Amino acid sequence: MEHPLLPGGTIGILGGGQLGRMSAIAARRMGYKVRTFDPASGACAAGIADEHVTAEWSDTAALTRFAQGCGRITLEFENIPPATVEFVAKSVPSHPSANVLAICQNRRREKEFLRTAGIPCANFAVVSSLVELQAAVQTIGFPCVLKTADFGYDGKGQVKLPTAEADLAAAWHKIGGAVGVLEAWVPFQMEISVLVARTVDGRTAVHDPAENIHRNHILHLSISPARISEATATEARALALSIAEKISLVGLLAVEMFVKEGRIVVNELAPRPHNSGHQTFDANETSQFEQHIRAVCGLPLGGTKPLAPSAMVNLLGDLWRNGQEPDWTKVLADPAAKLHLYDKGKAAPGRKMGHITVTAATVEEAIRRAEALHAAL
Repeated sequence: MEHPLLPGGTIGILGGGQLGRMSAIAARRMGYKVRTFDPASGACAAGIADEHVTAEWSDTAALTRFAQGCGRITLEFENIPPATVEFVAKSVPSHPSANVLAICQNRRREKEFLRTAGIPCANFAVVSSLVELQAAVQTIGFPCVLKTADFGYDGKGQVKLPTAEADLAAAWHKIGGAVGVLEAWVPFQMEISVLVARTVDGRTAVHDPAENIHRNHILHLSISPARISEATATEARALALSIAEKISLVGLLAVEMFVKEGRIVVNELAPRPHNSGHQTFDANETSQFEQHIRAVCGLPLGGTKPLAPSAMVNLLGDLWRNGQEPDWTKVLADPAAKLHLYDKGKAAPGRKMGHITVTAATVEEAIRRAEALHAAL
């Protein structure tokens, strides 16, 4: 039986990006010590951690040093080799499991899991050659989208094929000519995401759906609560809970879904905190980051009730014009705006450097003020 890890213990986080940084902030606020592991010495989570280990994911000696003294190990993004999680799990309880990680980091395994579990998702076919792609489009139909099986995020590793005139050879070349997943295009009205937490003994908690708006395939705005009916929200929460149960989740899972005329199709899974849940830091009883820590440590889960309607807007490196830091006083002048910067060093176009959360009396007011602050920068 796995005993809870109480505050005062040490949590190891595989990955040193902004999700690890904010998870570390939540853990330290609760009284935990934090150790991070990442191949990058300048990982932004290192500034929050008590100790940072810089080594490759395959460095078993470094992983052994990292794991020593940890009471739990978790992860902050899914592009980590499952073998790394398997190795540290031999000596320290590690959540989510290597199996959950392996499913969620690979589109083929993810889609096959959803289909087997009876979860509604887009029709798809796995293709491993141009010839197989040419055959699959006849079954899936147009429009459709070709995605790499591995390492896709923020719109990377995918090509939309709008009509039968699409250049299949060019699309196959663009995704690298490896195993791909061809999906039917879902003409959705809205993307939503649901955060669900589950402990090792099966206790669960779920946040209300957030509504997501993208620009250039990168999340721009996340709105809570989503502008959907209560019936749709109830179905979305139930789907997320069902997925968490069927995948044997321990930790936090973000479930991205498409909504069209009240019907829901599950798009992707992420077994860690998610960009669309950042507003929970300021606008919910329990943030996604604290819930993540509670779940992996085996603590009682926190309440998920929203404290106020909110909107979160991403701050990309594009705002750093000619290398100049934006004028943050424009944001700080709004008493209801919360500025979060990730200390990621050099800004680059498309790179997530921080976010702003605005709370207001209504969702519409939160959106208006968040967009106005972003425009002012």
